[in-house]
Amino acid sequence: MVEFAEIITDSQPTPFWANLREMGVEKAVIALPRAYQDWRKSSFDHPWSYTSIALYQELLGEEELTVSVVEDNPPMENIRFGRPGREEELEQVLVMIRAMGKLGIPTWCYNWAAGVGWVRTQMAMRGRGGALVAGYDHALIDHSDRCLYGTIDANALWENLSWFLERVLPVAEVAGVRLALHPDDPPVSAVRGISRIINSVDAYERLFDMFPSPANAMTLCQGNFTLFTDDLPAEITKFGEADRIAFAHFRDVKGTPEHFVETFHDNGQTDMLACMTAFERVGYAGVMRSDHVPLMAGDTQTVPGYSNLGRLFAIGYMTGLREAARAATGSGSMPESQ
Repeated sequence: MVEFAEIITDSQPTPFWANLREMGVEKAVIALPRAYQDWRKSSFDHPWSYTSIALYQELLGEEELTVSVVEDNPPMENIRFGRPGREEELEQVLVMIRAMGKLGIPTWCYNWAAGVGWVRTQMAMRGRGGALVAGYDHALIDHSDRCLYGTIDANALWENLSWFLERVLPVAEVAGVRLALHPDDPPVSAVRGISRIINSVDAYERLFDMFPSPANAMTLCQGNFTLFTDDLPAEITKFGEADRIAFAHFRDVKGTPEHFVETFHDNGQTDMLACMTAFERVGYAGVMRSDHVPLMAGDTQTVPGYSNLGRLFAIGYMTGLREAARAATGSGSMPESQ
């Protein structure tokens, strides 16, 4: 059954952590503890080392939050571009995966967006009620300078991904860690001269055909998937039944891959109840987080898309959808009447 998590971006407990527990969220998604390491302690190890991750996991555990996903990576651009230095970067990734296995953290969310990662062209568009949302207009990117990393074509990206997975998946299998590949965001063919390859349902099918290892999985980010499929619940069902979804981002947008705006969770183009029902029906066993949210009046944010009020609204909405989905599928019990 679907279990909710939320990403943590703080080095010490905040009222938001308490809000999460009050909302029934007990699982945490973390970035590697760079700025976010436990403020009470000092570690001279790399953020992807066992010690660094263990200290941050301990801090969250003291606040009754269990780390379920690492959504971050050591430096990987030499790996993605197939350049000298990739062997050293690979070893850093393997150090992190082995540490996650020892610490019982089952999922690593990573991406294959070389050079340019998550991209938006507007960060403060007015959405419903004046809330501020992010948007993307590919026409603005098309005329921008090429990336400082240089260019790379799709074939080379696939070759480099294959090189990477050949070496990482056996280690992940032993460690008990699943690799959850996130779609390119936005899911266009290229950004600033750099090709994108994880931008379609076909791309994921190719990925799983290439490497059928049970450790090879996806992050099903609805905000991306809804831009490249007309039937998102069907894709959730297909990949869920094949046990290829290790992590889920539950959010929505309006538009196309080349031109879209992010929305409140209840105000986008996707049938969110149908999606939640699909997750429940296939018995999805990973965690799901709310992902990008609007910035509401009176709130602040330190990381774009992750304001506190917006996330609390999303969690409440998702909880209602989950109860409706469980009632429809018989996958869980409804709360007892008072």
